[in-house]
Amino acid sequence: MSDRTNRSPTPTECATLETLEGEPHARVFENEPRTVRLTLDEGERLPAHTHPDRQVVFHLLEGRMAVTVGEDRHELRAGELLRFDGEQDVSPKALEKSVAIVVLAQHANG
Repeated sequence: MSDRTNRSPTPTECATLETLEGEPHARVFENEPRTVRLTLDEGERLPAHTHPDRQVVFHLLEGRMAVTVGEDRHELRAGELLRFDGEQDVSPKALEKSVAIVVLAQHANG
């Protein structure tokens, strides 16, 4: 059983994606877990990169993307989610104009 009395509750935050327009990688909230809105135009790709010490949840809100994680290619449509270890190379490519929410959660210690 965990002792929850030693920490104060995290404040509730609310965000609207429309307020983040104009930035391809807009940070939704300032605190953990790191949450970003990713917008890519058709044909646009992010080069392969990693997110060390993170678990990643990639939720495609609009459009269609090919997301390469390690050696595997996943074609996502709006409404689909992908979860993976951030130690792997990831490279998303928009097959049409696309918007995604990416949550990068720190690995639990121990």
